[in-house]
Amino acid sequence: MPQTPHTERHFTAGEVVRDVVIGMSDGLTVPFALAAGLSGAVDNSRIVVIAGLAEIAAGSIAMGLGGYLAARSDAEHYESERKREEREVEEIPDEEAAEVQKVFADYGLTREESVPVIAALTKKPKEWVDFMMRFELGLEEPDPKRAVQSALTIAGSYIAGGFIPLSPYLVFHSSREALAWSAAVTLLALGVFGYIKGRFTGSRPGRSALQTVVIGGLAAGAAFLIAKAIS
Repeated sequence: MPQTPHTERHFTAGEVVRDVVIGMSDGLTVPFALAAGLSGAVDNSRIVVIAGLAEIAAGSIAMGLGGYLAARSDAEHYESERKREEREVEEIPDEEAAEVQKVFADYGLTREESVPVIAALTKKPKEWVDFMMRFELGLEEPDPKRAVQSALTIAGSYIAGGFIPLSPYLVFHSSREALAWSAAVTLLALGVFGYIKGRFTGSRPGRSALQTVVIGGLAAGAAFLIAKAIS
C-alpha cells in the first residue's frame, strides 16, 4: 500500500520576522508618541510633519545600525568560540572527548552506547568542532550576510511603520484634527501588526494584538499629556 510522504513544514524565517517586529513596532510607536506629544503643544501639522520626518530618519538609522552591530557581534562571538574549540580539539582531545560523552549522557545515552560514536567523531576534526559548537555551546553558524540584511530590514520596517501615524498630518492643517485620525489609523495598524506577529511567533494572536495596541496607546497618551501640561 503506497504511503504518502511525510513532509514537515517549519517556519524558517525567524530572524527576518524578529527584525521586522523590532523595526515596525518602534516605527509605529515612537513617531506616534512624538506626533501626539507635539499635537498637545502646538496646533500646526507642518511642525509635526517636519519633526516626525526627522525622527523617522534618525530612528531608522539608529535602529538599523543597532541591528547591524548586534549581528556583527554574534558573528564575531561565533568565530571566537569556534577558534577556541578548534584549539582545544587539537591540544586537549581527551578532555573534549569527555565533554562529548557528557553531551550524550544528557540525552540519555550510556557510556557504552556513546563510545563508538565518540571514537568515530574524533577522527573527523571539523565535524567534531561542528558538534561541539552546536551541542555543547548551543551556537549556530550565522549567515555572513546577516548583518547587512538585519540593518536594512529593521530600518525599512521602521520607516514603513513611522509613516502610518504621520500620514494624517500630511492631509490636515490642524494637528489636533490630524491627531484623531492618526490615533485611529495607528491603533488599527498596531492591532493588525500585533495579530500578524502573534501568528508568526506562535503566541495567541488576539492577546498579541491587544498588548501591542495598549503599549502604543499608553506611550502616545503619556506623550500627549506631558506636552499638554508643559505647554
